Amino acid sequence: MTEPYFAIFFTATPCVVSVVAKLNLDRIIGKHQDFPKPGILFRDINPVFRNPDALKFIASEFSRKFSKTRYDATAGIESRGFVVATAVGMKAGKGVIMIRKVGKLPGPTIKKSYDIEYGNATMELQTDAVKKGQRVLIVDDLIATGGTAVAAAQLVEELGGKVAGFGFVIELAGLKGADRLRQMGYRVESLVVYD
Repeated sequence: MTEPYFAIFFTATPCVVSVVAKLNLDRIIGKHQDFPKPGILFRDINPVFRNPDALKFIASEFSRKFSKTRYDATAGIESRGFVVATAVGMKAGKGVIMIRKVGKLPGPTIKKSYDIEYGNATMELQTDAVKKGQRVLIVDDLIATGGTAVAAAQLVEELGGKVAGFGFVIELAGLKGADRLRQMGYRVESLVVYD
């Protein structure tokens, strides 16, 4: 079911839309205490993806935030980042690049491993997905510690591309991932920030 309070604010000024819609995104984002383990408050973006007005807002807000940034493609990080990248890419008239977990892409790929809470993981990118000099906006549903985002940037750069910036629907500020990216010199924009 579409929440009507999103639609009424698209005629307001961009600043009003931004403030009000962020509050509404927070209302739509699911909150699940003690998932996947005790002590964790899980922020679930799936209800946002089921809301077409929320998706339109996400695409419009990232389009506004990166309106003065030149980029040639939007990259989404598996798997919820694909939804964000598609919405943003369609709004901007840009193609979408998929950064996937290892073993999911055909043809020649490059791989990058990174540390996660309980071990390590590996992401990969097709070698023909990014051209030398291409500017790529990387988006995902959520930034926590930043390990996945750093690996995604390294993949783009290894192929000769340039990261134009990062966009996240949700930022878990207490885990410092966005700060980590900023300290590395990347521009980071988040729509909803939680401590």
